Amino acid sequence: MKISRIAQVGAVAAIAALALAGCASNEGGTGGSTDAPVSDLSGEIAGGGASSQEVAVQAWTAGFQTANPDVTITYDPAGSGAGRESFQAGAFSFAGSDRAFKLDEIEAGPWDACVDGSGIIELPTYISPIAVIFNIDGVDELNLDAATIAGLFAGTITNWNDPAIAALNEGVELPDLAVTPVHRQDDSGTTENFTDYLFQAAPDVWTSEPDGVWPLSSGEAANGTSGVVSSVSGGNGTIGYADASRAAEEGLSAAAVQVGDEFVSYSPEAAAAIVDESPFEEGREEGDLAISLDRTSEAAGVYPIVLVSYMIACKEYADAAVAPVVKGYLQYLASAEGQDAAAAAAGNAPISDSLREQVNAAIDLIVTE
Repeated sequence: MKISRIAQVGAVAAIAALALAGCASNEGGTGGSTDAPVSDLSGEIAGGGASSQEVAVQAWTAGFQTANPDVTITYDPAGSGAGRESFQAGAFSFAGSDRAFKLDEIEAGPWDACVDGSGIIELPTYISPIAVIFNIDGVDELNLDAATIAGLFAGTITNWNDPAIAALNEGVELPDLAVTPVHRQDDSGTTENFTDYLFQAAPDVWTSEPDGVWPLSSGEAANGTSGVVSSVSGGNGTIGYADASRAAEEGLSAAAVQVGDEFVSYSPEAAAAIVDESPFEEGREEGDLAISLDRTSEAAGVYPIVLVSYMIACKEYADAAVAPVVKGYLQYLASAEGQDAAAAAAGNAPISDSLREQVNAAIDLIVTE
């Protein structure tokens, strides 16, 4: 089935928003909405995973802890792969991941945090564009199509004055400068989303199937989103991919991507639009809201290089004491207040009201008695 259109996603003021980004995730400061439901919740839960969500998690955690001062939530942005593994091993009560678990991974387990056989929920609560960032002295704007992006990262386009790039950028003075592609060295959901775009949109150039581990030995490797951003910003002739909010923080240039006959720059609205065009994955259990993104859509205004990052939790916890805190936290981050707090801090697209209904129904599956 199709996801209902994300309604009225407002423009996000990135500069003002970034004032929230410095709040540490367990400080409970001013980074989130003070409208979080006050309760008698207490206890400590630890989560971790996707670094793309880090700023949003800071805002969610600050807002929730302000209203629930006896709760402490920590989040380790170690990467999606590490988050999923630690959640499976029972080290985290919840995980953030830039991709959902695959069906065979769910079947294989283990699920040490969960009661045997209870299952998991996967909530698409963070939607954000992935920016194709570059740093070329004297060049601030670029238009790129899927095949050219794939060639730059596959190593078949090695110089910035290549005719393929020039043909898309009439009037831009492209330097005789080597291309240095930068990719994630850790297992990353951002990488899996980016390679999924390349595989879907440029299959003649990019032949490696989507994976969270970068499939090629060429290029420069960097750890985490911050590592890619740092490597791109610190070089000349570099190109990489990163969650757009982190790219905006550093003031890095980002390419406009060809969709149909137009070139589309990343934005929360354009990221929301591609989610609107995409169906849920088939074969999932109740509460597992994995989305199958259509990277080849030519609908007006969509930006196809987008990640939908998930919050993942148990339906029933082996440690029953953590369940009410996890449930309350997830309810807050999925709420309109929580989504607005994250959007203000991170520049992501708030989820639609219709998607929120489905997310809340999944959260209700968490057993707290």
